[in-house]
Amino acid sequence: MSDSNSTPVPLTDMTKLSIPTLPNAVSEPPKSNPFFQYLNDVYTTISEHRSNLNLENPGTIENLNKEVSRDVFLNQYFFTGLKADLSKVFSMSPAFQTSHSLSMGSQVLPPYAFGAVYFGDKIFMQGNIDNDLSFSGRANYGWDKNNVSKLTLQLVNNQPAMVQLEQDYQSSDFSVNFKTLNPSILNNEFTGVAVASLLQSLTRKLSVGIETTYSKQPNSPVPESAISYYTRYNNGNWIFSSQLLAQGALVASFWRKVSERVEAGIETQITASVKPITDNLMGTPIGFEPVIEGETTLGAKYEYRQSVFRGQIDSKGKVGVFMEKRVLPTVSILFSGEIDHFKQNSRLGVGLQFESAGDEKIMMMQQGLVDANGNPVPGAPQVN
Repeated sequence: MSDSNSTPVPLTDMTKLSIPTLPNAVSEPPKSNPFFQYLNDVYTTISEHRSNLNLENPGTIENLNKEVSRDVFLNQYFFTGLKADLSKVFSMSPAFQTSHSLSMGSQVLPPYAFGAVYFGDKIFMQGNIDNDLSFSGRANYGWDKNNVSKLTLQLVNNQPAMVQLEQDYQSSDFSVNFKTLNPSILNNEFTGVAVASLLQSLTRKLSVGIETTYSKQPNSPVPESAISYYTRYNNGNWIFSSQLLAQGALVASFWRKVSERVEAGIETQITASVKPITDNLMGTPIGFEPVIEGETTLGAKYEYRQSVFRGQIDSKGKVGVFMEKRVLPTVSILFSGEIDHFKQNSRLGVGLQFESAGDEKIMMMQQGLVDANGNPVPGAPQVN
């Protein structure tokens, strides 16, 4: 039943509403926690200090010494035997191209391989399959300018499959990378390899990094872990980097921009290990002996108008060269050679690269006659 003495109050007349108050009500907002306030002040101070330093992104640990190992040295280019590469570009934006590779007399390259590459603004995909149906591919997706997710897959006959998941985050002054190789959570435990790395800029030229590795194999009762340390100093026309690896190795490299067309690099690697000592009569192990080995490699890169020459020599008596000569706008000749003076061995490789276009516009872009919009490039020969 409703009360006869109570009369409804119009919604527009708020003055007749009586709002009850709770006992011991606090009219002022509660004070913040002093501990969290201290952490916030420390974070703000560090952020302001980093902003005032005007630091730059140091790159990634994976590319710590790429100027030497990838640009100058022959690691990514050397081959033996005969090979021919035919690639065809179907579109430029987004880019899509296919390739056919033939080789003969090589112990590394397959006799035939088919490859395809596709990349746009956010996605990159690449895959290769050879005559044995062995497949390798990778895919990258950029969520934004700072975050990139990566997937690498390798399927080889009579070998275990390899899957690698990776996440890159690049801030204004540091880079973080997380990757895992063949991860599994079966039997309520993690198996595989997990790697986390951080590369932080301390000044505009100096950066330091750390990398931790955790490995747990299915048949191993005890997991393994390791820590490696990195540093890089970029002075513009020369770069020094060093790596203290958990396997007991120290790697130091130096890259120098000698002139506009000449680059040089040197790398020294020192490895410390132990080997067992056995008794000469009984053949049983009686102890261990420390072993320290070192190797130094010196290389140079020369860029000419129509060719690129790379050469290197190391402390083990190996001399290697690689040359790429463009004889036509779409045809290049490759030559690689190596002489091992200590072992009295030599290796040679000769190759041919041919690039074709899917239509006339792409062909003219490859020859440098027009830009991506089809407009003539200033100074280029005009096509009637």
